[in-house]
Amino acid sequence: MKVAFATTDAVNVDEHFGRAGMFCVYEVTPEGYEFLEKRVFAEGRDEEVERSRESASEHESIVEAKVERLGDCRLIFMERIGGPSAARLSRRGIMPMKVGDERTIEGNLRRLLETIVNNPPIWLRKAMG
Repeated sequence: MKVAFATTDAVNVDEHFGRAGMFCVYEVTPEGYEFLEKRVFAEGRDEEVERSRESASEHESIVEAKVERLGDCRLIFMERIGGPSAARLSRRGIMPMKVGDERTIEGNLRRLLETIVNNPPIWLRKAMG
């Protein structure tokens, strides 16, 4: 399954979903994980998302385009996410995952892999297909 991480430096999960300019995408299986690609929406913060908040329809369109480009991912890890964006991801079968004390991509991948191998909850089994 593909998993994405909202990041500013390709090392840490340190960005809000909407304003994330970059997501690192990995393939995760019970055997391990592999980096696939960076999906870049903007240099640094996605200022287009922030600027568009004044116009609801434009903002929705921009966020929907981001969700569309990440539509093949089953989980997306981020620092924070707003309710409308979380609902938008969920409707597409993508689970939004807010990070806790573990802030690195590598650490979150290790925790995810441990959960997959040991005893994945039903929602994770479903996401894995």
